[in-house]
Amino acid sequence: MRFPSLLLVPGVFLCALSPPTSRAEQRGSEEKLLVVTVATKETDGFRRFLRSAKHFNYTVKVLGRGQKWRGGDYMSAPGGGQKVQLLKEALEEMKDEDKIILFIDSYDVVFASGPKELLKKFKQTRHKVVFSSETLIWPDRHLEDKHPHVMEGNRFLGSGGFIGYLPNIKEMISDWSGKDDDSDQLFFTKIYIDAAKRKSINITLDSKCRLFQNLHGALDEVVLKFEDSRVRARNVLYDTLPVIVHGNGPTKLQINYLGNYIPNTWTFESGCTVCHEDLRPLTALKESEYPLVVIGIFIQQPTPFVTVFFERLLKLQYPKNRLKLFIYNQEVHHERQVSSFLKDHGNLYQDVKFIGPEEEMDGAESRNLGFDMCRKDADCDYFFSVDIEVVLKNENLLKILIEQNLPIVAPMITRSGRLWSNFWGALSADGYYARSEDYVDIVQGRRVGVWNVPYVSSVYLVNAGLLRSELTDYNLFNSDVLDPDMAYCHTARSKGIFMYVTNMHSFGRILSTENYQTNHLHNDLWQIFENPVDWQERYIHENYTLIMKNKLIETPCPDVYWFPVFSEVACNHLVEEMEHYGKWSGGANVDTRIQGGYENVPTIDIHMNQINFEKNWHKFLLEYIAPITEKMYPGYYTKCATPLNFVVRYKPDEQPLLVPHHDASTFTINIALNSKGVDYQGGGCRFLRYNCSIQAPRKGWALMHPGRLTHYHEGLPTTAGVRYIAVSFVDP
Repeated sequence: MRFPSLLLVPGVFLCALSPPTSRAEQRGSEEKLLVVTVATKETDGFRRFLRSAKHFNYTVKVLGRGQKWRGGDYMSAPGGGQKVQLLKEALEEMKDEDKIILFIDSYDVVFASGPKELLKKFKQTRHKVVFSSETLIWPDRHLEDKHPHVMEGNRFLGSGGFIGYLPNIKEMISDWSGKDDDSDQLFFTKIYIDAAKRKSINITLDSKCRLFQNLHGALDEVVLKFEDSRVRARNVLYDTLPVIVHGNGPTKLQINYLGNYIPNTWTFESGCTVCHEDLRPLTALKESEYPLVVIGIFIQQPTPFVTVFFERLLKLQYPKNRLKLFIYNQEVHHERQVSSFLKDHGNLYQDVKFIGPEEEMDGAESRNLGFDMCRKDADCDYFFSVDIEVVLKNENLLKILIEQNLPIVAPMITRSGRLWSNFWGALSADGYYARSEDYVDIVQGRRVGVWNVPYVSSVYLVNAGLLRSELTDYNLFNSDVLDPDMAYCHTARSKGIFMYVTNMHSFGRILSTENYQTNHLHNDLWQIFENPVDWQERYIHENYTLIMKNKLIETPCPDVYWFPVFSEVACNHLVEEMEHYGKWSGGANVDTRIQGGYENVPTIDIHMNQINFEKNWHKFLLEYIAPITEKMYPGYYTKCATPLNFVVRYKPDEQPLLVPHHDASTFTINIALNSKGVDYQGGGCRFLRYNCSIQAPRKGWALMHPGRLTHYHEGLPTTAGVRYIAVSFVDP
């Protein structure tokens, strides 16, 4: 919703109440404004605060740098007295009585506008000191009745932000003699509710959040306002645009969310305005100078396309002598794939640590151990955690994440065709998934940037410095109530560590492991429903999508079409699956597998339904054969009704050929599953009416031809080796 321009700056109707000021006077006021804050540690939140201050050219004085924080933990109990003491000491050195002091927190604060607007609104209050306001009283509820009533707005004082003239603030804190862990909120509250002191110092509250917006108790009142390439927080209750937004109390996630946009971090007009700042470029480095990364690979359940995962791991564009591997495999089913990878490629990496199923280590402990491997390795710069179900499509993924130069950053990946991703935009009250307002736009790529989020999983990069400083606890992934990743993210959040997800590039996706069966030789063949994109990449010919564009369909005989459909791997897996099943028919006319129990022209074969592949094969025909049929036979539309789908085996000493015959189909698909001259000699197909033969079928290519009347055909003799074809009689 758009609002009238008169409402963009609350208090615009009050301008006549204040004497007009010249530009010189305005600049003078801004020069006299000093932002004072306390930060004993340079946290991610503090750096965000400084960035927002720099954006608006505020002058900031930081107190307490390098000191030990002794002011308590305000999330669980009152505290903050150390801030007052530091401020008192700093003000004693200041002499300019015209100086205006803005004293605010920093770890959970962002500026939404500049000094000019702040000072204008401050002066419009006609008071010497203005405190932020809250809807909730803290820390002593018994003082509620002593607070002055207000005609409209919040009634209670918030100590996380106030602005005032130097002499008045000095007077206000002159009586401070408390301990570092005493409550600053209670100290200032007692001054405010004392009518004499309130009048003497000339204190008021910013009751309608024109200067300060405290989020605690007001989450439903605050929304983002996008207009004219600017982003502000708008208080919809009072229709105000606060200059400063404070995520006080338990609202850290909300200030993180707002900080993704304020101040102008992301706009609809410009997109992400800070995503290319503070990067760590790698392009100028020699390979030996690249950061050392420990890649942790976690296999905790039966997962499709594990072999493909390792193929993609090998393709990562990063010096392998700057990589160490930590591989945890809990599944006996995947031992063969892991062993094969390590045997063939393990020596490419600087070091490999492998934890197998026999060690009976649980998932949380494996992740703790992986982190610790990096933590204790003085050379380790990053830990890259990746679950086996992650599809690493972007070969530059690791470089991109390192160059972001962030404490914890995840590449956004999604499950194909769904809104499921590896990050949460928000948390519910009990700490589980909740959907943020921007989640769908981020997942679907309508908003592109680097986003501060409360939870990442499946694949992410951790700066090793964190593991040796803030995240030193070995048992980061352990919890009695939370899943390992949730426990780890909870710890990071509690320590003020920001976690980011980037959708600046396309990185890959995450596989569905639901309904993955392990009772076949090549179980990935059965994934056409659960993971259709990955199935296509694995099993469909690389040139299939170019068939129409590049006119790859050949016509070796009249109304016979020849085109690529299966990959080399698909052919091999289907043949191996059939041989593994092993129950080939005898090639006799009597066949109890078919309706009627009699086959006029029998073959040595195995039907797809014998290996529970019928539904999968039908899906394949619908997705990849039907479009070609409808293109090449205009006006004919098929639902691929197929009572017979099977793999035929031809051997010189078994069944070398097939006599002339018609097929019981409207059209037939015949896919070569191996190669002439390599796997067998002879073979092929001859159409008698046209005296036309295809004697060297290409592996993975399909022949499509009418089944009845016009295309009487025979299978030519296989003279050596073994020939396999996959056949479908479509629309009988």
